[in-house]
Amino acid sequence: MKRLLGATATIWQREVIRYLRSPSRIIGSLGMPFFFLAFLGMGLQSAFAIRPGGERYLDYIAPGIVGMVLLFSSTVAGISVIWDRQFGFLKEMLVAPIPRLAIVLGRTAGGTTTASLQAILFLAISFVLGVRLPSFTGFLWTFAFMALIGISFTSLGVALASRMEDPHGFQLIFNFLIMPIFFLSGALFPITGLPVFLRLLAYANPLTYGVDGLRWALLGTSAIGPVVDLAVLGAVSAALLTLGALLFRGAEL
Repeated sequence: MKRLLGATATIWQREVIRYLRSPSRIIGSLGMPFFFLAFLGMGLQSAFAIRPGGERYLDYIAPGIVGMVLLFSSTVAGISVIWDRQFGFLKEMLVAPIPRLAIVLGRTAGGTTTASLQAILFLAISFVLGVRLPSFTGFLWTFAFMALIGISFTSLGVALASRMEDPHGFQLIFNFLIMPIFFLSGALFPITGLPVFLRLLAYANPLTYGVDGLRWALLGTSAIGPVVDLAVLGAVSAALLTLGALLFRGAEL
């Protein structure tokens, strides 16, 4: 157990240090979410009236864009597995006397931490743009939902990358999966107005519960309910983390 925890902490530390030493990555990954919030949120504010919460459109989509930051940053963390395989570093880790579970846990913890840091930076920007500040308790719940979203999608990224060797192929699958997940999460509009088949897809989407939970934490309004959001996200996080560990255990050098 001591060796597992020590190796997990070392891999987590490596992921965080790599993130902090890459200012271009930090700034660049905030660009698209900023434009979504500034152009869509402020530009369409006068055209949309969200009910039943009655909040401004800028406030309404801010939790959705936070979910977008977490989704993209978490899932793309999986590509580092492929790069490490190509440069031979993954081979060094796999032959090291540490459990493979430690590699998965360390990478998941590292990806979740960097995605959460990215989301916190974006939250600070959104408050500058005029998004309403939540209560202290709301902040705490926001961090809890951030962690669950981060664990879910970093685990998904690691699971996908553990069976792939081509970063371009990962990028294609990333785009194929991630964009529908984002648009069907209720990040930009309420899912209650969607046609039935799209609404069913939205309810099968784990990010829907993450966005709804963030919206409840930041604004106090929820279409599903925070208890359901927490239960579903917790179950999805555990399932995807287990899947990532199982797939990574069979990864080849």
